[in-house]
Amino acid sequence: MLEKKKGGKRNGLVYRIVHGNRSFGQRAADGLAKWAGSWTFIILFFVFLGIWMATNGVFVLKYIRGDMFDYYPFILLNLVLSCLAAIQAPVILMSQNRQSQKDRTKMEYDYRVNRKSEKNIERILKKLRDIEGRVVRKK
Repeated sequence: MLEKKKGGKRNGLVYRIVHGNRSFGQRAADGLAKWAGSWTFIILFFVFLGIWMATNGVFVLKYIRGDMFDYYPFILLNLVLSCLAAIQAPVILMSQNRQSQKDRTKMEYDYRVNRKSEKNIERILKKLRDIEGRVVRKK
């Protein structure tokens, strides 16, 4: 969770990277990664493959007569799947790189917050030891 600074302002760098303006390519990469990584995509893709194979199964009857749409082992389907993989993989990698940049920035921000808290705790402990020393001396 992003921490708020004094006066209700969020940490600028973290907020800009996580929620800031993104280029068209970054939005497209994030959208494609979100869509291609969903169960909806997987199910629809299996339905598409099933329809393609069934359609070509029907065309087997035409093949017997000498005319087939996509010859076994489905060369055109293989080309479509290869093109899909060739385009989808780098776009998903771009989205993963953006996510790792966000994670790295959040981690650096958390580290700074933790260091500041550690210093404050050390200062409080020092004051507590000083107070304890004064109380012990008065007894």
